[in-house]
Amino acid sequence: MRPPGGTLEHLVRTGWRYWYLGLRKALALLQATWITYSQPVPASCGQLLTQILLCGSLALAAASLTYCWLASSLLYPLGPSAVVATVCGLLAFLGLVLVPPARCLFALSVPTLGTEQGRRLLLSWSTATLTIAVVPNILANLRATGQVLRCVTEGSLESLLNTTHWLQTASQALNPDGQAGSQGLTLQAQGDSAAAFRLHVLRVTQQVLEDFSGLESSARVVALGTQRVVTGLFMLGLLLDSAWYLYRYLTDLRFDNIYATRQLTQRLAEVGATHLTASPPAWLLWAAQPRLSQAELLSCLVRLGLFTLLLMAMAVTVAMDYVAFLLAQAAVDWARELPAVPVTLTIKYNAAYTILGFLPFLFNRPPLENPYLSAHNSFQWELRFTAPGCPLLPAQRPHTAAPLAAGALQLAACSTVLLETYARRLRHSIAASFFRTQEAKRVCHLHARLQRRYDRHRGQPAQPQDTSSCS
Repeated sequence: MRPPGGTLEHLVRTGWRYWYLGLRKALALLQATWITYSQPVPASCGQLLTQILLCGSLALAAASLTYCWLASSLLYPLGPSAVVATVCGLLAFLGLVLVPPARCLFALSVPTLGTEQGRRLLLSWSTATLTIAVVPNILANLRATGQVLRCVTEGSLESLLNTTHWLQTASQALNPDGQAGSQGLTLQAQGDSAAAFRLHVLRVTQQVLEDFSGLESSARVVALGTQRVVTGLFMLGLLLDSAWYLYRYLTDLRFDNIYATRQLTQRLAEVGATHLTASPPAWLLWAAQPRLSQAELLSCLVRLGLFTLLLMAMAVTVAMDYVAFLLAQAAVDWARELPAVPVTLTIKYNAAYTILGFLPFLFNRPPLENPYLSAHNSFQWELRFTAPGCPLLPAQRPHTAAPLAAGALQLAACSTVLLETYARRLRHSIAASFFRTQEAKRVCHLHARLQRRYDRHRGQPAQPQDTSSCS
């Protein structure tokens, strides 16, 4: 019987062993699947069936991504999006099954996302996503703030005109009709001028709001159209870049032939020329080595600095959206909480006259007053600082998903700066897997290049290379 410590150690070792075996089996399965996928002509019915299943799965995934991209991101109608996605899926399936270079092109497009072309696509998508969500929202909040100003202006003008009306009524009460020759307070409002001024102010504010509304709609349409065009162009550029790489790989032995691969190492070992890589040149990169060169690190740091500026610009844009929302919300809440101020105007007016008032004064008596006019009126109205018929627009809360998606896309684009070197190596490995004969020729060319460099450094004439194994 094992002690408890020995039992635990045995369980750990057993679990580690099973995990290691499972990982090896999974890697072996993936390697076999990749070999089957990269075969120009299947060697058996099993490989043919596996190849068809792989191509069908990739075509289905491409159709699903195309539909989501068209319907969700580019906001196309659902029906046309489904039709376009179905057609793209069928074309992708036929191309992947029948045309081996198409399978290579499809595989090359994945690491191409990690290069400069893919980085441009991600940045354009991020910018368009942020613009569509943030700019119209900022304009909507500015329009809500402008509506508050309009309502307050209209309500203040109405209150002013209403106050003028009640003061005019009070002045007429002091000078009633039928009192000939009487003098009273006269307060007359120029009705036509006041109404014209009110209409002018309302017309100006309405024009400003319509301009904001039109600008918001135009910004949304322009941003969406720009996103559709730019994204389509960059997707086309992504495919063209992959096709151009494949074309150069197949036609130019010097193109992207700077990797010390396993094939090169085996060839040098076979011909006894391992000394050629003992002190390799600076341009020779080891494909299986994850370390970056000094030039690659410096280039990555410069590009990361530029991406930091882009992230700061995105943060400022999102902050502007929140500031516009907070201002609009504060303005709308302030306008809604403005109270109606009740106003009461009470007029007490008593008029009397005396005849020969000096006679009672001589006898030290109060003069006898004869009442002439007595008025006691009370007028009530309210001062409203917002017009009752002017609706307040609600403040538009900033979108959370769009800035997060834009930030994730920018971080993905930022990660491609560090992964670009590995993406280029992976692209070379993919092309080498599909075209083994061409890769053998490229290895021979790289061997000859290294030999010429070695002979030149030693001051020896160039020796002819054995190219029998390259044909």
